[in-house]
Amino acid sequence: MNDLIFTILHLVNDWDISMFLWINGWHTDYMDNFMEFYTHKFIWLPLYLSLFYVVFRNFQWKATVVWLLVAILLLIINDQLCASVLRHEVARMRPSNLDNPISSFVHVVDGYRGGRYGFPSAHAANSFGLAFYVMYVFRRILLSITMFLWAMMMCYTRIYLGVHYVGDLFVGMMLGLVNATIIYYLFKRFMPHIVESFRPKDDTAPKLRLPVAVCGASVVTMLILSLFIDPA
Repeated sequence: MNDLIFTILHLVNDWDISMFLWINGWHTDYMDNFMEFYTHKFIWLPLYLSLFYVVFRNFQWKATVVWLLVAILLLIINDQLCASVLRHEVARMRPSNLDNPISSFVHVVDGYRGGRYGFPSAHAANSFGLAFYVMYVFRRILLSITMFLWAMMMCYTRIYLGVHYVGDLFVGMMLGLVNATIIYYLFKRFMPHIVESFRPKDDTAPKLRLPVAVCGASVVTMLILSLFIDPA
């Protein structure tokens, strides 16, 4: 039984490495710039502010404060679970780490290699945690699709930059989903009156489309800036 498990894990690891090298091998100078822009944590501040603005305009102040505190709690749980607990327990080196045997085959951008360990991906956990939290709260198709695609693209940048395997990202995505689901439904179980207030009465309110517009405008801005600016 142990031999079978070891064989399966070995095959999964080989597939993970092959998938990573295949995806990581697609590079252009222009996309190098864009991926660096996209993965930078401060570039998405307008999106985060637009989400808070929508909450502030649609909900009472108590619900707004609770929404924000729960979002921060979710971020802390995802980030610390990945960076401070699981990474050191699993100790799987990033593909870009110079001690990793495949590092010579990895395309890195502007010398960025990240920390020593990368399993699971905190970027994936945080982005998908936020995306699913927003989906649960608003239940709006266009906003949900936007947040999902935003999170998926965030994951792709981590492979492109050479700092995460596909498996790192998949597990991070699952952690983000599971943690967002648990926290939201605990929230719903113990504070149902506040959760109910998270349902904007007007489905066509323009404010609900603001994060979608901000996300799209941010991507377009990065695409243009990438023509002229190297973020490094």
